[in-house]
Amino acid sequence: MQRREMLKKVAAGAAATGALAAPSIASAQATLNWRCASSFPKSLATIFGTAEIAARRVAELSGGKFNIRVFAGGEIVPPLQVADAVMNGTIECGHTASYYYLGKDPVWAFGTTIPFGMNYRHFTSWWIHGGGNELLNNEWYHKHGIHALLAGNTGGQMGGWFNREIKSVDDLKGLKFRIAGLAGQTLTKLGVVSSMIPAGEMYQALERGTIDALEFVGPYDDEKLGFQKVAKFYYYPAWWEAGAALQMFVNLKSWDALSKENKAALEASCYEANQAMMAKYDFENPPALKRLIAGGTQLRSFPKSVMDASYKAAQEMFAEVSSKNALFKKILDHQAAFQADSVQWTRLNEGAYDSYMGTIRR
Repeated sequence: MQRREMLKKVAAGAAATGALAAPSIASAQATLNWRCASSFPKSLATIFGTAEIAARRVAELSGGKFNIRVFAGGEIVPPLQVADAVMNGTIECGHTASYYYLGKDPVWAFGTTIPFGMNYRHFTSWWIHGGGNELLNNEWYHKHGIHALLAGNTGGQMGGWFNREIKSVDDLKGLKFRIAGLAGQTLTKLGVVSSMIPAGEMYQALERGTIDALEFVGPYDDEKLGFQKVAKFYYYPAWWEAGAALQMFVNLKSWDALSKENKAALEASCYEANQAMMAKYDFENPPALKRLIAGGTQLRSFPKSVMDASYKAAQEMFAEVSSKNALFKKILDHQAAFQADSVQWTRLNEGAYDSYMGTIRR
């Protein structure tokens, strides 16, 4: 009897002082479960796996209270409709390339890359320190119901697989080329017939002759997809993707509803995934390229005449779009100014070092 009376008094005192309030709330806090749609197939372990890295870390940082399940492209959302599903709240988040949606508006391209745009390091610096995050989220993504977090980059890509050599601009005329982003609009000026085909359908399209050439990422992913079996000429560089960034698109209402702690966990996890993806590609691409060459792949660089014509066409395309789209021009100018300074620095120092080291034979 005395013990029951004592417990009643302790409970009453605790309630009065709020001593039990925090544990009570914590224990009642529901586990948060999100779905994330990727634009990529599971067979592309690095690019698809980047979203899994972020999801795994979120769960670890939240003590299992915030969980994100990642679905491959097409499992719950078509690969090229991830942004739409995030915007309308069908899913809480999606891992994708922003430039897949430039058909809606060319401004979408800036979240990934533009022709003759920034490389991985320049873009990451622009996003984190150069005002890119604030500019794109405040001026664009938030107005479409999305909060974007930087979450991966392929680094400089290869120019793609061709079933015939490209020796001059004339060789581009009539070429049926699978190519994403504003590069398609640029190459159209040079006579290319461009199209956008999801990753899972590219091999068959090239094999059947539906297209004459395609570009995707680089040696590691391209080898896994088997493109070397249906085209022997492998070109570089991809002037349209000096560094293709990916984002974790989060439904803005879902983002705003997150606690401060869960926002921090998701931000930190995407930041880690961004670094991990680039590191993995830098690890996997060199040996993959060696295997491709050993198997008969023929490397080719785009002739300077083709590069020059492409650059000129890109500037014409930028001018045309900018004349009709004030925000496009604003972001283009912002990126271009940042890139100009960044290129001068890395070209001066690391560019000279890399060029010298490339002459060393071990």
